Amino acid sequence: MMTRRYVVGVLGAMVAVATLHVAAAMAEPKPLPDKPFAEHRIVLQLSDSDAKKESLVISVANNLIKAYGPDAIAVEVVAFGPGIDVLRTGNANRTRVESLIAQGVKFDVCVNTLDTIERETGKRPDIIPGAIPVQVGVGQILSLTENGYTLVRP
Repeated sequence: MMTRRYVVGVLGAMVAVATLHVAAAMAEPKPLPDKPFAEHRIVLQLSDSDAKKESLVISVANNLIKAYGPDAIAVEVVAFGPGIDVLRTGNANRTRVESLIAQGVKFDVCVNTLDTIERETGKRPDIIPGAIPVQVGVGQILSLTENGYTLVRP
């Protein structure tokens, strides 16, 4: 016959083992999104609605692809807040952005920002099809930097 103390001890041990497994799984590094063999990983932050900054971010991404080649470098642009303007369908830089996407540069758009704009204006902004929605732009930057990306804010 099992004693109450024995049963509680076994259950406690099971909880401890389960907790260790969960902690180990959480501690494992997250896989890098793409380009596992890239020698360099850069995340470019765009949080301003400024034509000069948009152009600068696009130029930096383009220059990195030219300098290292599209397979040797992973470039991800994270746009949030006013910075999402670069990804609007009517933006003057749309062709340049789409050209970079075709070369493997990722452009992330913050869904929280889109939701806020829709709530305030009653209309969701039209975003270019190649943009990748991420729930939290800053969270995406954090995740990328935790996984070996270097943050650059031109």
